Order: sequence, then structure tokens, then C-alpha cells
Amino acid sequence: MIVAQKLAKHFGTVAAVRGVSLEAADGRITGLLGPNGAGKSTTLRMLYTVLRPDSGDALIDGHSAVRKPRAARACLGVLPHGAGIYPNLTARENIRAYRGANAARVRPSS
Repeated sequence: MIVAQKLAKHFGTVAAVRGVSLEAADGRITGLLGPNGAGKSTTLRMLYTVLRPDSGDALIDGHSAVRKPRAARACLGVLPHGAGIYPNLTARENIRAYRGANAARVRPSS
């Protein structure tokens, strides 16, 4: 499970993310929707520990993305948008190809 609590990130005077909180349950597909510049990619980068939030935290299977980023990262398999996606593979095949060593297997839901 992913639980984000009041994530915030600024780039200079620009507030890219302001107080985002969310829960993403295991075994579910969760999407972030919004216009360009809304902070979706920045939020995801904080969740998968590429960016450190200015405030707030995220728990990835109970591991703090701020205090224990390596432990949190070990629970994730991340395929950033457009990075190395093979066009001849399905979305599920791309996820299988790029998932992290400790990520759960992707299975069709019944």
C-alpha cells in the first residue's frame, strides 16, 4: 500500500505540489489525473524517492520514503512515462519487463 501524507515540493518560488495526500491500495490501479503542470510527475517522483519532498512523507508498504528511501524503493517497480517502453509489448508485458526485483507479480484480475 502507498500512503502519501501532505506532500509538498517547491522549485524556487514555484509550488509544484501543495499538500497532496492519497492512498493506493495493493492490487489496484490508481491514477493521478490533472492538466499539464498540476504536479502529477513531481508527486510520483517523490513517491518513488527520486525527489525528496520539502514537507510531508509517503509510506510504501510501511517504509518512509523520506526516512528510509532505500527500503521504500525496494518495494516498488517503476516505469516512468515513456521511458524505454517497447511499443510492440502490451502494458502488462512492459510492466513485467521493468518491474523491480521485489515488486509483486502483475496478474489479471478475475
